[in-house]
Amino acid sequence: MTFNTTFHELAAILMIAAVIGIAALKLRQPLIIGYILTGIVVGPAVLGWASGGSELKLLSSIGISVLLFVVGLKLDVGLIRSVGPVALATGLGQIVFTSLFGFLLALGLGFAPVKAIYIAVCLTFSSTIIIVKLLSDKGEIDSLHGRIAVGFLVVQDMAVILAMILLTSFTAAGSGGIAAQAIRLLLVGTAFVLGTAATMRWVMPPLLGRLAQNQELLVLFAVAWAVGLAALADGVNFSKEVGAFLGGVSIASTSYREAIASRLTGLRDFLLLFFFIDLGSGLNLAAAGVQLWPALVLSLFVLVGNPLIVVAIMGVMGYRRRTGLLAGLTVAQISEFSLILAALGMQLGQIGEAEVSLITLVGVITIGLSTYMILGSDPLYQWLQQPLRLLERARPFSEIAGGSSGPARVDVILLGLGRFGGAIQRQLRPHNLSLLGVDFDPQALRQAAAEGVPVQYGDSEDPEFTASLPLSSATVVVSTLPSLEANAAISHGLQTAGFRGHFIATAHNEAEVARLESLGAQRTLLPFLDAAERAAELIVADLLELQAQGSV
Repeated sequence: MTFNTTFHELAAILMIAAVIGIAALKLRQPLIIGYILTGIVVGPAVLGWASGGSELKLLSSIGISVLLFVVGLKLDVGLIRSVGPVALATGLGQIVFTSLFGFLLALGLGFAPVKAIYIAVCLTFSSTIIIVKLLSDKGEIDSLHGRIAVGFLVVQDMAVILAMILLTSFTAAGSGGIAAQAIRLLLVGTAFVLGTAATMRWVMPPLLGRLAQNQELLVLFAVAWAVGLAALADGVNFSKEVGAFLGGVSIASTSYREAIASRLTGLRDFLLLFFFIDLGSGLNLAAAGVQLWPALVLSLFVLVGNPLIVVAIMGVMGYRRRTGLLAGLTVAQISEFSLILAALGMQLGQIGEAEVSLITLVGVITIGLSTYMILGSDPLYQWLQQPLRLLERARPFSEIAGGSSGPARVDVILLGLGRFGGAIQRQLRPHNLSLLGVDFDPQALRQAAAEGVPVQYGDSEDPEFTASLPLSSATVVVSTLPSLEANAAISHGLQTAGFRGHFIATAHNEAEVARLESLGAQRTLLPFLDAAERAAELIVADLLELQAQGSV
């Protein structure tokens, strides 16, 4: 089948992408897998509709620029600080160990040193987009392991930006050697950073304040700013990806970043579709077939080695093996940035088509399998909990210590000190009850402690942590966590520990109430329904009062 125009070709490609995307979702796979498969199907290897033409590459370049712009826009250093040093230590430690072992493994598979470096670096980074989506779907984005994972994924995002800068310094574009190119890169990079800082300080706040009067114009400016800085950076032989990233950073401190980011997310995902289709269409299946054995070896390293590295680092830092494993599973795949780095390396002439095919194949394997590993993390932990004892300290102090030592006698153990839990804690205080508050958010713990409540740091979803609580003296355990799975885990932990008091859980609807009661909860709280009923009562009371006044 042939097409008369590029428009017809793109229309057909989008239809194929939609069909394969639906199949990917049915198989509970990230759409990245579907997009790469779409590229293979429409590329020269199968249908021959797309051959990496200029239109696909242009849309692909814009998509990468918008992606890096959004990463810079959402740069949140406070997130790393909120989970303490574990995010930095785990993020940097995993990068170092994965790069080192990956490099040695690639050398052992017969790759030249420069190519082995590229392969090792590409094995290092994990997909923030995929992980945040999976954790959100499971309701674990605000869990202890979820926050730690997002924290070290942010560290990885910063590291991949640095890697892009360093890789561009090895380009053969100049004639003065690597030292001269490094000096030029340092000067250009310094100019970009200073320009970004000046723009952030004096230009963006008043400019965005005027543009914000029209949301469409604000989004148009954001895209133009991202692509424009990328083009400027590329024009001075700098990294266009870093230019787009710094464009996002220049807006990140303004009050408009969330509005811009939310509107750009859909555009980013749509444009990245063309990057992955372009990547898949250029995939040499013959070369990929030759690289199948190395791809399987490297995929096994990513699927098994990366999580174990994270579990070991977090174990040394005093975290339980369950928290370490659940966080470690988030690095059991390579990132879209890994594929971008591979494409950059081929563009610079430092790796060939075979290495790009290898890295893409590793991406397809690890993203596909790690998705099921994350979705099935609880049964996977049950299977691995005994061997993982070797990577856990005898006393996991980071999840036992923290906060105050707790009262000698406890009437109520309150799991979760967020908005709902904090409100319950304040309502219970006048009743002279002995209360122990439990949370993994340092800020929530500090606030409760400042109000005179004994607190303890820890992940309530871990059955072993639940068993470490003073259950023998407690009468009631209250969970304000909104996740059905979390409350089910807590109920199981309480039963295993032989808790004889009442367990009160939080639910969203009547179906969850029935499920929690079947799991052993003596009472359930419905905060949204209860609040709505109370609100309706107040509204009706005001309405009746006004009607009575009108009738007088």
